[in-house]
Amino acid sequence: MHHEPLSHRMALQIVYKPNPASHSLYPSERIVNFYVCSFTMPLAVLILSLVAICVQAIAAKGPIRLLYHNDLNLGTVSRHRSVIILAQQSHSSAASACTGLNEQLLNVNQTVFSQDITPVLRSETFQGTFVPRQKFWIASSGNGCRAIDEDGHVSTVSCSSKLPALCSQSAGDGAVPTPQNLINVTSQDLTFTGFRDIRSFRFLGIPFANKPERFTYASKFTGSKSISATRFGSPCVQTGNPSSSEDCLFLNVFTPILPQGTASKSSLKPVMFWIHGGAFTNGEGSDAVYDGGSLVSRGDVVVVTINYRLSTIGFLALADGKTNGNFGLADQILALDWVHEHITAFGGDPERITIFGQSAGAASVRALMASPKAIGKFVGAIPMSNLAGSNFAATYSNYFTIPQEVAVAVNPILKETGCDAASDQLACLRAFDAHQLVALPDQAKFLVIDGTFLISEELPLNGTGLIANVHTLMGFMRDDGSPFTPFPTSGNLTEALVTADLPLNVTGSPLFPVPTDSDPITDVFNVTSRVTTNVEFRCLDQATAFSMVKHNLLKSVWFYEFNRSYQIFPHCQAPVDDEHPFGDTNKEYFKCHGGELSYVFGTLPSTTTSPFRDDNDLPFMQQSVDIWTSFARTFNPNPDPAFLIAKGFPDTAAQFKAMSKWEPVTTKNVNGKPLRQLQSPSFMSDFREQAQCEFLGFPLTFYG
Repeated sequence: MHHEPLSHRMALQIVYKPNPASHSLYPSERIVNFYVCSFTMPLAVLILSLVAICVQAIAAKGPIRLLYHNDLNLGTVSRHRSVIILAQQSHSSAASACTGLNEQLLNVNQTVFSQDITPVLRSETFQGTFVPRQKFWIASSGNGCRAIDEDGHVSTVSCSSKLPALCSQSAGDGAVPTPQNLINVTSQDLTFTGFRDIRSFRFLGIPFANKPERFTYASKFTGSKSISATRFGSPCVQTGNPSSSEDCLFLNVFTPILPQGTASKSSLKPVMFWIHGGAFTNGEGSDAVYDGGSLVSRGDVVVVTINYRLSTIGFLALADGKTNGNFGLADQILALDWVHEHITAFGGDPERITIFGQSAGAASVRALMASPKAIGKFVGAIPMSNLAGSNFAATYSNYFTIPQEVAVAVNPILKETGCDAASDQLACLRAFDAHQLVALPDQAKFLVIDGTFLISEELPLNGTGLIANVHTLMGFMRDDGSPFTPFPTSGNLTEALVTADLPLNVTGSPLFPVPTDSDPITDVFNVTSRVTTNVEFRCLDQATAFSMVKHNLLKSVWFYEFNRSYQIFPHCQAPVDDEHPFGDTNKEYFKCHGGELSYVFGTLPSTTTSPFRDDNDLPFMQQSVDIWTSFARTFNPNPDPAFLIAKGFPDTAAQFKAMSKWEPVTTKNVNGKPLRQLQSPSFMSDFREQAQCEFLGFPLTFYG
């Protein structure tokens, strides 16, 4: 049984007893503040939130930075430490502020300092946060007040000097919220209680909208002013997840800095706004693969991940003139509005938002680039593995009219629910069980031309319609279509093409020879997988980039083919043998849909059963994180070697220096080498399979 949170009203008196070692000039016990508050939340959450209020009532004003030298090696994370940096203040104030965060001024271990702290301090100096040889308060020894610079030189400094401070940071990898690691952020009249782990400040499960009535557009959140953001919110209703809910419009914020007041423009970080995939029927922003901590700590960005309504609940449109669909797309835009309104309080720059997503998330990015309601709310876009073309992929980039969706999906749904005979079909569908509704044989999961959120049948790439003039990084997996290709039951290519609903003239074409590298069935699958990848991903993604630059629609276009992946799905796994129990990446294997995600988010390996397969997995993941975050910071996917060296990653800087530079797609090179092959090492190449794409009816000039 679900119980509503209790409403609590109480007076709170905060008594602070400073650490004697802090040399505080304050009395040994003092009342810091007195509150009379009204709270609506579960009692356990209330207690944690009150602790956070108590903690921050005595913390110093000014920005709080959590910095971690993240080499992305999860196998060695226990050996490393992060650090909290506070704004300039006296030594006694700094000691009290560290105590207020349940930490202490840093006790310097020179090995740990040189290994973990020096790189992050030099990175901050490189970015202009601090002047060279800046001194920072650390724990005292004896009667003097001590400071340290980025090179580890310790000196005695007058205790009344104003210096930034280094606090310990004891929350570890995978930390959960406790009274010791809570942190509050205030934005306008809202207070968010989050927590920290070794990589970032984490604010999870923030409601950005009120629970919407089914088949209506969501409205801005107007609930409690005190928001517990210490655990993920419910995913949106979807099959296979009985805990999913219609009260699901939550987002998550991962950040390396909290301004704790008015933030200078230069201190704000670019924002990466993630839209998950899942065929518009499943997925959630809280998936562990999408954890933003590594992008934040290594790439110096703020990450936001979101939920949006899915399946029929998210996209149903009726022929009633008022139920116009695109509710899930509208949720994404409402989440973008929340970011514009509040992200500055979390250290993010609302004028430097890059939206990125994979699969249905890429289709969402593409739709937002065409939406009058979204254009102007982001300056960068990264659609990863956008679907377009034939079969399964068609509706992701070419939108139904409402009558078309009604004919294809809604009329069958009405019959399956029995609502076709109802006098009020909308009321009938609203009363139908949510989980049963999304489990029906038919689903309304399509973007539609509703006249408000989408006004054209596709992203206008011929220069005749509305399109967001933003920087764009886009591409696909080399074998993106493999998971959507039925595995053949025989070595008969024609039979396999029929089963996969692919063009039969592929049989016998010299453009699609059947290899003889494996067994006959796998050889046929190589062909059908190749064709599916072409007609659902490669051909029209390349045609998109071609038309974007031909018509000068965007500020810049960068294009890639991802030629390395890590997945455990059948046919998408590197070959396993006795010497390579987790896969031999030197042998051919299918680089499948979604195989880039752990690399891009820096979340590989996810378990002990999927460790690094060879000496390239970790460096390639480091490069991937650096590429994606470089684009978010600069709109150029070539990371600045000086930035990487300052961050303490000289090996990665050297790897990039050894490779050819990634060039944008331009009118000058579009018929040359405009595509980046992302592998070990990466290089520039021509658009792939152009003859095959033309044969299949999807040439580079497809969009005009």
